[in-house]
Amino acid sequence: MHLSVHGLSKTYPNGVQALKGVSLEIPPGMFGLLGPNGAGKSTFMRILATLQDADEGTATLGDVDVLTQKTEVRKMLGYLPQEFGVYPKTSALAMLDHLSVLKGVGNRGERKEVTEALLQRVNLWDDRKKDLSGYSGGMKQRFGIAQALIGDPRLIIVDEPTAGLDPGERNRFYNLLAEIGEERIVLLSTHIVEDVRELCTRMAIIHKGEVRYAGSPDDALASLTGRIWEKSVTKAELPGHEADHRIISTKLVAGRPVIHVLADDVPGDGFAPAQTTLEDVFFTRIAGEA
Repeated sequence: MHLSVHGLSKTYPNGVQALKGVSLEIPPGMFGLLGPNGAGKSTFMRILATLQDADEGTATLGDVDVLTQKTEVRKMLGYLPQEFGVYPKTSALAMLDHLSVLKGVGNRGERKEVTEALLQRVNLWDDRKKDLSGYSGGMKQRFGIAQALIGDPRLIIVDEPTAGLDPGERNRFYNLLAEIGEERIVLLSTHIVEDVRELCTRMAIIHKGEVRYAGSPDDALASLTGRIWEKSVTKAELPGHEADHRIISTKLVAGRPVIHVLADDVPGDGFAPAQTTLEDVFFTRIAGEA
């Protein structure tokens, strides 16, 4: 089952055009949607999650029209938004049972089996009777994945899942998402480049409502091989380099700016080949390179 999106557009009443003819083919597995804040990622996710209407375009999940057959889509959908609400004084076990009822799991015995299996899968079984208000950020995200898996969905949409997590919780979440992605389409929206590099075999970069790249991370990296150069400069030298070169990123290392420049040949004295990263791809694409 594939998710096919063609020409999806959305303009808000205030005139902001969040999506401009977005077209993507999303196969089973982990698919990363990478972009800065305000790029249109959340609008794209909410439309696919049947929470918003598009102005133009089509989207199909297998044989189901995502934009018109919303009830059918919801039967196949698991959704973890960037922020989701829970009853803070309710245990994870009780809350997951309640959400199972809302998702149509009416049989009590079946609900018990489903909720217990999901809590074990996301490693929350030992804390199943603990109030959700006492959960850490990572535990809440793992609970969010558990509720998204109710009903064995074929499409799971995850919006900015690792923002604010410490490295240990992020790694646990990576492992959980990778396992889930072996069985269905998992659409991961994030502005964290590391998330896509660690998890996804396919990806897209979206900026200002437009798709700037779609393909595999490896192909994206290969497109810049031998074309990224770096140099440590002083702050006083930085404006001159900005005028003379195509600088795609600047970061401070030990108090000195280190610039990454896009060029087919050595851009000048003191520049050395840089190890190309997905961050270089990201910055190059959002800067407008075709």
